[in-house]
Amino acid sequence: MRTAAVHVAAGSLLLTTLAAAPAGSAPSAAGEAAPAASATAPGAAELRGTAVAAARAAREGVEFGACPDAEDLPATVQCGTVGVPLDYARPDGKRIELTVSRVRATGKDPAGGRREVPRQGALVYNPGGPGASGMAFPLLGVLPEWKRVAAAYDLVGYAPRGVGRSAPLSCTDPEVFAEGPTKAPVHPSKAYKRERVARAEAYARGCAERTGDALRHYHSLNNARDLDVLRAALGENRLTYLGSSYGTYIGALYATMFPSHVRRMVFDSAVNPDPEQIWYRNNLDQSAAFEDRWADFRAWVARHDDVYGLGDTPGEVQRGYERARTRLAEEPAGGKVGPGELQAAFLQAGYYDDLWPQRAHALSAYLGGDPRPLVEQARAYPEAAAEEENARAVYLAVECNDAPWPTDWAVWDRDNTRLARRAPFETWSNVWTNLPCASWRAPRQRPLDVRAGRGELPPTLILAAERDAATPYDGALELRRRLAGSVLVTERDAGTHGVAGGPNACVNGHLEAYLLEGRVPGRRASCAPRPEPEPAGGSARKVPTTRPAARPAA
Repeated sequence: MRTAAVHVAAGSLLLTTLAAAPAGSAPSAAGEAAPAASATAPGAAELRGTAVAAARAAREGVEFGACPDAEDLPATVQCGTVGVPLDYARPDGKRIELTVSRVRATGKDPAGGRREVPRQGALVYNPGGPGASGMAFPLLGVLPEWKRVAAAYDLVGYAPRGVGRSAPLSCTDPEVFAEGPTKAPVHPSKAYKRERVARAEAYARGCAERTGDALRHYHSLNNARDLDVLRAALGENRLTYLGSSYGTYIGALYATMFPSHVRRMVFDSAVNPDPEQIWYRNNLDQSAAFEDRWADFRAWVARHDDVYGLGDTPGEVQRGYERARTRLAEEPAGGKVGPGELQAAFLQAGYYDDLWPQRAHALSAYLGGDPRPLVEQARAYPEAAAEEENARAVYLAVECNDAPWPTDWAVWDRDNTRLARRAPFETWSNVWTNLPCASWRAPRQRPLDVRAGRGELPPTLILAAERDAATPYDGALELRRRLAGSVLVTERDAGTHGVAGGPNACVNGHLEAYLLEGRVPGRRASCAPRPEPEPAGGSARKVPTTRPAARPAA
């Protein structure tokens, strides 16, 4: 399930909150391996292995110091590593190192008073992906929306297994990965489909050849186990955690596997954890949801026709976008931006509505004869190719390993051909992203039945935007049903992916009350939507509505 990495500069981050500790004696920092709450729980060997690894991590701790230059972090951030087993069934076998970052709790009253703020421990953040790194998370403590949390908590980020310098994965040459411009036909031909099936098979083969037998150990269950080892290494008896997007699934697994180790847990933009949804059906739902979000964007552009000149109806905006696609298929902008890059750039606007003014301006300028804004926003940057290839390798390793996928191309073709009739915007690009899972070479895990009965967990906080496309709202409802005592806060009529720490003071108020005081709102709390973005940077003149016939995209 494709999810966008958090944009720190935009403040689109998720937060985790604080809940009352469950009754009973507290576990040691190492933690006992709590029994899983369902019949589909992982094996006893992995549970014992997690306990062994956590006990070892508690003894060793994390030796924080200056961050390596490769992390590109300021001196205010400290870095270290935590060793975790590659295979939890063999905790004394091969270990891999996870990179960790931290900024200590300031203890300072953000209001400027002299009162010293008591430290509440470490707040651990996972940004999702799979494949995203949280190493930059501690930097958020200087932002106004985060200062109260940063006063009470050490802000801790980490790079999950496979990401960045944490035993990195790679499936292909980054230079090949970044090749462009690319095609993105809305209704692909049979020949194009055969080409993409062959490309997906080659990619899956590359993952297996480059990683070998270790590839099987990169999956969500091990990500949850790694989180418990990190908790112990930080000296925390119980975990306070903020998971964003896919990070909510790691948190849900953790809550199921280690309920007595949970202190407070925030799920921001929740993945649907139903085992039947992981991951093939979740991707179908995501593609359908992006069609609605694409409609939101087009309606907003139409309301600002006086600025962008793209038409005063969503249909006119759509026709302008299609003209751009056709023209780019014939002649890529700057030799770098084709239909594939165009679609990827506008897909980002489906994640974050603060990108709407930039994307509308780029489309308006391109159709008006100036391709420069579109090239700047949509082209691939070679210097980022290695990081992006690594992120995709981890994404596919985790999702392909996590669960069974259809192995027959006819199933993918049938399901997505039907879906593309009503949701053409993202459907086929989502297929090509995930298709290596059809021919994956590593064994598949059986998804865990995420569940916690009443009293098994402290209250947890779920945050969700009602029109989020990357993680559709039904996922938040399903997670609330599965974790007894969880509370959902809904940002109504909004669709930005990741609502904590953003511009909505109502959402942030619930978040702070939970993290700082352990208070949760009523069962059905909601917040009014954030303000729509203001138009900027456009052109008031109309762009051409007709042009000579162009060769259709292949």
